[in-house]
Amino acid sequence: MPESPETHIIDYRAAEQLLAARDPRGAVKLLDSVIASHPENTAARLLRARAFFAAAQLRPAELEFELVLEREPDNAFAHFALARTFERSGRPEQAKRHFRLAAALDPKPEYLQAARFDSNAPDA
Repeated sequence: MPESPETHIIDYRAAEQLLAARDPRGAVKLLDSVIASHPENTAARLLRARAFFAAAQLRPAELEFELVLEREPDNAFAHFALARTFERSGRPEQAKRHFRLAAALDPKPEYLQAARFDSNAPDA
């Protein structure tokens, strides 16, 4: 059966469901074909980055989040997720930068707390 735009939408939605059901590797497999056909699709790349992160594939997650940020530098969630990726990779200084960018772009309590703007600690 040939692929169509509808097939890709179905695969994207199914990948969302797989990620929600804690099957990130299954989500990545579905998203690979979507991204191969539509490499400019930032939403699919962001979902694949989240799936890589959930599967503890930190380097691929990092690369996808960075690609999303090249296209959408004001995406607070992508900054926050990249920061979490750096944090899990043992790179706190890089994480701090992106936590702060996320909080500056969108002052959600979760982002502000991670950025530690309210901390009195030096260099926090």
